[in-house]
Amino acid sequence: HMKLFVSEGNPHCLKVLAVLKLTGVKCDVQHVNHEEKVVPHLSRPTLPALLLPSGMHLFSANSICRYLGEVSGQPSSDLNNQWLEWEASELQPAVAQALHLAVLQGKGSEASSALQGQLSYLEQSLCKKTTPFLTAEIVSVADVVLWAALYPILSDHGLVLGDQGKVQNWFERVGMLAACESAAQEVLQGKGLKSEALKAYMQKQPAPPHSQAQKRDNQPCNSPEVADGDRVMSEEEILSATVTWAKGLADRPMISDRQHPILPKEGKRNILVTSALPYVNNVPHLGNIIGCVLSADVYARYGRLRGWNVLYVCGTDEYGTATENKAREEGLTPQQICDKYHTVHASIYQWFQVDFDYFGRTTTEKQTQIAQNIFWRLHERGFLLEDTVEQLRCEMCQRFLADRFVEGTCPFCAYPEARGDQCDKCGKLINAVELQEPKCKVCNQTPVVRSSKHLFLDLPKLEAPLEQWLEKSMGSGDWTANAKQITRSWLRDGLKPRCITRDLKWGTPVPHPDFSDKVFYVWFDAPIGYLSITANYTDQWEKWWKNPEQVELYNFMAKDNVPFHSVVFPCSLLGAQDNYSLVNHLVATEYLNYEDTKFSKSRGVGVFGDMAKDTGIPSDVWRFYLLYLRPEGQDSAFSWADMAIKNNSELLNNLGNFINRAGMFVSKFFENCVPAMDLQPEDKRLLALVGWELKQYISLMDKVKIRDSLKCILNISRLGNQYIQVNEPWKKIKGGDTDRQRAGTVTGVSVNIACLLSVMLLPYMPTVCQTIREQLNAPPTVTATMLQGTGNFVCCLPAGHHIGVVSPLFQKLEADQIEDLKKRFGGQQVSTMVVRIYSTWPLIRPFPHQGEKVRALKGQKAEKAVIAVEVDKLLDLKKQLALAEGKNQEPDQTKGTKNTQHAPSPATTAQAVINKADPERAKELTLAVAEQVRWGAEAEN
Repeated sequence: HMKLFVSEGNPHCLKVLAVLKLTGVKCDVQHVNHEEKVVPHLSRPTLPALLLPSGMHLFSANSICRYLGEVSGQPSSDLNNQWLEWEASELQPAVAQALHLAVLQGKGSEASSALQGQLSYLEQSLCKKTTPFLTAEIVSVADVVLWAALYPILSDHGLVLGDQGKVQNWFERVGMLAACESAAQEVLQGKGLKSEALKAYMQKQPAPPHSQAQKRDNQPCNSPEVADGDRVMSEEEILSATVTWAKGLADRPMISDRQHPILPKEGKRNILVTSALPYVNNVPHLGNIIGCVLSADVYARYGRLRGWNVLYVCGTDEYGTATENKAREEGLTPQQICDKYHTVHASIYQWFQVDFDYFGRTTTEKQTQIAQNIFWRLHERGFLLEDTVEQLRCEMCQRFLADRFVEGTCPFCAYPEARGDQCDKCGKLINAVELQEPKCKVCNQTPVVRSSKHLFLDLPKLEAPLEQWLEKSMGSGDWTANAKQITRSWLRDGLKPRCITRDLKWGTPVPHPDFSDKVFYVWFDAPIGYLSITANYTDQWEKWWKNPEQVELYNFMAKDNVPFHSVVFPCSLLGAQDNYSLVNHLVATEYLNYEDTKFSKSRGVGVFGDMAKDTGIPSDVWRFYLLYLRPEGQDSAFSWADMAIKNNSELLNNLGNFINRAGMFVSKFFENCVPAMDLQPEDKRLLALVGWELKQYISLMDKVKIRDSLKCILNISRLGNQYIQVNEPWKKIKGGDTDRQRAGTVTGVSVNIACLLSVMLLPYMPTVCQTIREQLNAPPTVTATMLQGTGNFVCCLPAGHHIGVVSPLFQKLEADQIEDLKKRFGGQQVSTMVVRIYSTWPLIRPFPHQGEKVRALKGQKAEKAVIAVEVDKLLDLKKQLALAEGKNQEPDQTKGTKNTQHAPSPATTAQAVINKADPERAKELTLAVAEQVRWGAEAEN
């Protein structure tokens, strides 16, 4: 049986009581005095507290609320957890400050100001939502926790809080719940700020750090956000942390530079990291980057810091219809397109500091050799079938349509934009001919069904060994929840033979003589790229890929790639029966959207990889923000406003503020030399808290919880900021010997925490990490020591250590700068091509009719003279179009003439109109005109 201890007037107790009433969990409630100790091992009173049936206590209000939600059968979603974290780290310090000002000092106007930033953020978030509550259509634990935190302030109509209409409406909706009304009455008599119980509670609380020094002129830099340092550490934990600190840097060898080729080593943890091969035919956007290469890069960097033997390979996926079409669009051969865009991809990833050991490509001889070898092994062992299949063929484009170039309505869930191989909404596999109302994505025409003979991978025959392997891999490895769910859904529906050949030219040729006119289907061929890319890196590639006893394989990808890595590719390798290394850890993200829509190159919506460096924002800041909102549990959205908030609050005011202050104190007060440190109980407790966060960081990173690990870094810098703010070394340095000694201890501990942060930051922000280490003159062995085992926070910069020159790490993102970027990447701009097409539309319209006429005459083998007349008409149309676009095909007769006035081109005239056009309309227009131009061009040829 559970028991909840609460006290009257305590706003934190309002949270847990409201959630308890909302969830209906059976639990005794006992009201106690503020100062009553109910948790035996704590040195001070802590309320609320929940006594569990096991005899353990929970004494963090948000943890209690989350626990009650889960016990009631409402598991805490990722978004719910994000809001709870924001409430604890950002909202709660501001609320504490506001309550102190309003309740104890009677400064209502200042209380309003203290909350403006947080309320504005909440207002912006609510404005973007289509649901009445923070996470869904129904109220969640996060709604109740935030409502309770804000209740004393927002229920007082005497405070002027600005234009926060969305917040006020949401607050009233949550407050109407019977559970919330009842809890507010029970804890605060429903009186908010005017509650005598609240005043009595506040009088017993220490003043928030911000209010200890309202005049900040003497402070060396901006006040930081207040950290939630309420975690209670036991005496044993504090003692252990102090002993670890005193050990200093271990006599360990430095992490050695990589020696290529990297090969598996006996007695080492050998980690092979791959990220899904990006299609070569387009420029990756931010969602592509975070879903694959950046996430894998962070983990590979972390693995190297841990002393593991890591090989990280990736490359461009270059075969298939998409490449053929792109080549046709740009007037190049497929190989030229691959060469061009491979360079583009490599340049983008280099700017984002993605540290591949080898970045290759699939259009190589090694790819052909390995793919054909696997094919023949499958064929010899009876895992391939022959069958005649019906396919969709576009008569307009004169070719069979690859899966990704046909869309229609899903036969299972009626989603209108299902692809020819899979529905993105329900996740089910689809044969393209099963689509309802199919359309060719190139020309938007309805394709017809035609027959063709193909080879299939006999997945039903491989289902038993696949399930046996999956049970072992999922049970022992770190598969993300979505990867497990998607894989199980495939197996639950029963596996079916999967076609592995395609009627294309550009691909790995099928070596079977009966199918010599075909190539391998890209999803049979592309994952083999991991093997061939490694083979191009080292001739000893089989030591990685045919060595499952020694090698751990990590695959990083977005969720749409999961089935091919968890079912199709493993079946190919299992069927080949050649001791291949199969994936141990399948790490899949959800999708990253852009603001409240999807990335779209054609509509100019979103930031693509080649654009990020043109924003003037450093790549480390891009890496930080993308990893901060990495879509681990559900889809997330890039937001310019949120990026500015995270940069200015987390990087500038939290992380950068702390590291800069720590270093500046050493420079300014101690002549660039780390002072002696005489640890007091408060310092030792801080060591324990920082050590705990370090252990959490390692535990989470080991499990590939990349986003959650980043929060540990920010928590440490918050603890450091609070430590500095409370101890005020800039004041104590001016006092007597005792105060000066205290200033030295605080400075020394702080600069050592900054050095630890440089180690933890390296996987996320490599350039910033290197800058910090240079500024602190950090010893090279610091990494090997700090990240050994479960983590060791040691004194790595002892008394007497000389640091370098300290300077700020981050710059503020200004509101006008962010607004300009938002407009620039928000689809407001329209490409020159669209403007040109729109303005010359009347001249383009005759193209299809005239083109069809020429095509028909050629098909009927008409006389050349007759055909020539119609071709001349087509060429005349082309000439008129060129003139309309300002391309004078006649020799320039005005050369050398001064002051020649040119009439504005139709494109210029149309600029204002097209800029106001709806992006979807612009997209439709572009596609339609592209179709007309292609008709004309093909007819002319």
